[in-house]
Amino acid sequence: MALHTFRPRAIDALQGYSKSRLLADLGAGVTVGVVALPLAMAFAIASGLPPQAGLWTAIIGGFLVALLGGTSVQIGGPAGAFIVIVYGIVERYGVANLLISTACAGVLLFALGWLRLGSLVRFVPVSIVIGFTNGIAVLIAVSQLKDFLGLAIDKMPGNFFSQVHVMAQHAGTVNPYALGLGAACLFGLLLWPRLFMHGSPVLRMAEGHTVRSFARIPAPVVALITLTALSHFMGYPVETLGTRFGGIPQSLPAFALPEFSWETVRLLVAPTITIALLGAIESLLCARVADQLNIDPHIRKHDPNQELMAQGLANFVVPFFGGMPVTGTIARTVTNLRAGATSPVAGIVHAATLAVIVLAAAPLALHIPLAVLAGILLHVAWNMGEWHEFARLRHFSNHYRLLLLGTFFLTVVFDLTVAVQVGLVLACALFVRRMSELFRAEPEAPPKNAAPTLAWRLHGVLFFGAASKIDPLAQAIEAAPQGVQVHLDIHDLFALDTTGLEGLEQILKAVAARGGQLMLSGAQAQPASLMERSGFNARLAAQSAAPQPPAAASPPAHSPSSGETPG
Repeated sequence: MALHTFRPRAIDALQGYSKSRLLADLGAGVTVGVVALPLAMAFAIASGLPPQAGLWTAIIGGFLVALLGGTSVQIGGPAGAFIVIVYGIVERYGVANLLISTACAGVLLFALGWLRLGSLVRFVPVSIVIGFTNGIAVLIAVSQLKDFLGLAIDKMPGNFFSQVHVMAQHAGTVNPYALGLGAACLFGLLLWPRLFMHGSPVLRMAEGHTVRSFARIPAPVVALITLTALSHFMGYPVETLGTRFGGIPQSLPAFALPEFSWETVRLLVAPTITIALLGAIESLLCARVADQLNIDPHIRKHDPNQELMAQGLANFVVPFFGGMPVTGTIARTVTNLRAGATSPVAGIVHAATLAVIVLAAAPLALHIPLAVLAGILLHVAWNMGEWHEFARLRHFSNHYRLLLLGTFFLTVVFDLTVAVQVGLVLACALFVRRMSELFRAEPEAPPKNAAPTLAWRLHGVLFFGAASKIDPLAQAIEAAPQGVQVHLDIHDLFALDTTGLEGLEQILKAVAARGGQLMLSGAQAQPASLMERSGFNARLAAQSAAPQPPAAASPPAHSPSSGETPG
């Protein structure tokens, strides 16, 4: 198998690069960098990490994904989908082991891309993707209720039911100031895009360039600045970044090697695979969304293998600077695309913008209320979930409903690893069942005035899931008179596996036991090849050449037509 050549999309995207494209990329990069600022901090805090872990993940990871990736407009960084996973790993294994697990996941992601396995992610059914996405959205929302309500809880547990139980026990500790800030943030985020829609009262009352420019400011940034200022100057007694974390270091992150041992790596196999699997799915889904939204002729379709290799390198490097898992981010990628990005330069500018903000304005982060960040994450959770799919379930099959709802509830009740594993096994089982229903053996009427004859026409794919449907044929042959002639028309048998071939062997033995003949006609290429390679055709010919009992000596009902194989 040929390995994938490492060739970042930036090499091709910058050919014929113009000043107008540079200006567009600069504007898009600055815009998405500002958008990423509150999200990166919020994702880190929700994951049980300090805010700078999210910021430097967005800066370093975003830079590497843009520079080395297989897309032109993908924005890499921390993502909401990882919150539950990372929080669980930190709770169970600790931060040091999270870093090791992330680095190992990076190696695995790079290997997937190098071995050209990027396209395999597309084999994950959309019902499973929607199920765990909605499940993660619910878990994110529940995990943010503590800070949103200002509950006096020292440490939140890692699973859904324990979280609900602990919050119910501390329901009397709600901080009205935190609740007010969180509710104002959430309401503002929901209202902001509607204020500037075409025909809205705001635009009708204040039409002009200033209003349109103001509308371009990302809603999370507006909420973060206004509510932080309100809380600080009013002196609200709420928990902030400063009171919980001591603020954000105004310096570059230090390079540090996490404590490594092979015994630890073996313990971290499950979280490593989870991070790699989720990172691959999230990144390539994001890339596909960008491909669908893109109308710029300069932007080519993504290269899934190169993208996985870049994601792998980013996830391998970021842990050495105290970061968290990196993946493609749909919301920021869409923002980047809609802001006019044309090349990976926009992603590089996004990373540079974040670095400048962190290094220049880190002290201001001391005053950010955690309730405001919780409101931003609740809005992310709402937008992340595809809730309309629940209403549309009645239009789909029971198989689709079972996969979507099963994955959703398993994600909420257990975790993503269990949900995806069970979902994939269930999807395979349902696929086998569906394919088995497509195979059928239709009886055909034998010619008149003929020797005892049984005839069937086989349709579909005869594989392990449908092999049991051969049993009634063998039973009918066993109950037939001596010298029975059996004709199988396999013109419409498109594929055959070894289990299906064993079913044909069963028919051959049953015919031989009755002293009859088996005739096959119209074998297609794949079934014919398997029957030849396995020796079935030779055994069929040997049965034909064997002496027949008197009952079978009479002329057959009809001679094999062209293309038939007598036995």
